[in-house]
Amino acid sequence: MAIEAIAVDIDGTITDDKRKICISAIEALRKAEDAGIPTIIVTGNVVNYAYAAEVLIGCSGGLVAENGGVVFKEGENNNAVETMVERDFVTSAENHLKEKLGEKFDKHASHDNMYRLTETVFYKTIPREELEDALKDFEYLDQLEIYDSGFALHITDKRVNKGTSLRYLCERNGINMENVMAIGDSQNDEDFLREVGYKIAVGNADDKLKEISTYTCENLFGDGVAEAIEKFALQ
Repeated sequence: MAIEAIAVDIDGTITDDKRKICISAIEALRKAEDAGIPTIIVTGNVVNYAYAAEVLIGCSGGLVAENGGVVFKEGENNNAVETMVERDFVTSAENHLKEKLGEKFDKHASHDNMYRLTETVFYKTIPREELEDALKDFEYLDQLEIYDSGFALHITDKRVNKGTSLRYLCERNGINMENVMAIGDSQNDEDFLREVGYKIAVGNADDKLKEISTYTCENLFGDGVAEAIEKFALQ
């Protein structure tokens, strides 16, 4: 069956390990767009960063940001950003961590948390185990998920993820998930790869992501994205 849309992660997928975007990925995504296959950006980044990437690359399918917490597509929802979940549990967790971690909270918290609508993020300068330990006695721990994006640690609400929000966006636009190709590299990409028909891991992807993928690229980062698009979308 023909691919109807491409859903692609940003960091570690279309960018390299220094977060520099790969030209080969941009060129391949633009070829797909020219062939009538829209690209959907699916990322743990904040919505303004994701939107800038979408515009600069030339993607037309919309975006999922904050690991599923936020959805946006021009021309829909009166051009307003949609938050897919209330921030109540995450805000409570943030306050709990401020009390438990003290000065460490501000030292390791991401500088872009002020822009995040649904999650709280920490740089990987703090061990995941330390965050998990600090949250052990949190009242609503069972409502949270901690994702390692490879670049940061994201504390999110379990009610949404990249997969649920990608499905929401695709169904609203009449796109069959079985005909979507999803491309990712890390733990927080597993949810949206599981939702689609074409599951692609770039060559540098986590082993667990490779295990659930239908195809693992020989090439790394954006070169892997270009490889997958040429192989499956532009035949």
